[in-house]
Amino acid sequence: MKPAKNKYIKNARISKKKTREIFACFSEDLTAETTSRLTGVSRITINRLYTKIRERILEISITHSPFKGTVEIDESYFGPKRVRGKRGRGAGGKTKVFGILKREGGKVYTEIIPDCSRKTLQKIISGKVDIESVINTDGWRAYDGLVDIGYSRHHRVIHSRDEFARGSSHINGIESFWSYTKRRLAKFNGIKTEKFMYHLKESEFRWNIRTGDKKMYKVIMRMFREYPL
Repeated sequence: MKPAKNKYIKNARISKKKTREIFACFSEDLTAETTSRLTGVSRITINRLYTKIRERILEISITHSPFKGTVEIDESYFGPKRVRGKRGRGAGGKTKVFGILKREGGKVYTEIIPDCSRKTLQKIISGKVDIESVINTDGWRAYDGLVDIGYSRHHRVIHSRDEFARGSSHINGIESFWSYTKRRLAKFNGIKTEKFMYHLKESEFRWNIRTGDKKMYKVIMRMFREYPL
């Protein structure tokens, strides 16, 4: 009897059952090594499928529409905890990432950036945040001038003055996302620079599903049933 066609992967060499098992492991955020051991599928095959899943997630993540309402904005740095001879904000050797979180629903958008200058950050904000939004940031100087480009409701907390919340003015949500992402990525024991974007967007994707009412496994299954790998 001819085996059933795998509707999730084109020209697949593994069964639908194995594919569902792999999707379940990915949904549980298991490493490729653990997934290979649990499913009996080679590490090479698992790595290839995980890469394809992350590529699809990246495609979906970059299509975010502008954020409206109350948002939190912040930048973060990923990489070695300490680099010899480098101190301060964005010490050398780290990857710089910019993030926007919409409080209603908790959805996040992230982007790797070349620097944390006013020009770079304001360009992203202008493209991603509706002009009527309420913006919350810390005291980083790159956020100076948001009012001048039309964002009349800009609130700041000054961390250097031990100020982390003032009523509804805070960036606790986006900082929680940074903490979640760094904990997630730590289990990979180092990520190659060329792969970092995929893992960053996967963290964003997982966070956005977690804050909603959908389940990762169901989202992954539907995603590849409609548009097979």
